[in-house]
Amino acid sequence: MNNPLAPLMALLAQTEKERDEALQQHQRLEAAFQAAQEQADQLVNYRRDYEKRWTTQFAKEGSMPLVNCYQTFNERLTQAVDFQRNAVQQAQYQAEKGRALWMEQEIRVASVRKLIERRVHEIQLSAERRDQKTTDEFASRVSWSNTHGHGASAASS
Repeated sequence: MNNPLAPLMALLAQTEKERDEALQQHQRLEAAFQAAQEQADQLVNYRRDYEKRWTTQFAKEGSMPLVNCYQTFNERLTQAVDFQRNAVQQAQYQAEKGRALWMEQEIRVASVRKLIERRVHEIQLSAERRDQKTTDEFASRVSWSNTHGHGASAASS
């Protein structure tokens, strides 16, 4: 007998595979976002420590070439922090998109499962109706046979 659910089961397997791939992609993007955030935090902390250390150093003494070197490096550090903040925002956006795609796939899987449940219910209901029809037909034949069978045997006696 041909399985009427085979196409739906194949669809379910495909949607589950796509969902699992979307989940893995989301996890990779989330990890990239976390790594970018950690790197941004490290850069900010490094810049803060650098500024404290040199502020203390300049309080004691500071030549003009040393101050220029400090300012140039601090500007580059600030550029790196800004660049990293942009990278964090981009990574966060990608992670959010990955999560949205994963959620869409979860909804698709749930929809296919619900469709399968409905089809199984329809098949069961159809089988129950067939069984009921068969039982009713059998009961009708027995009743007809009893009615006509008794009448025939009574008439022949």
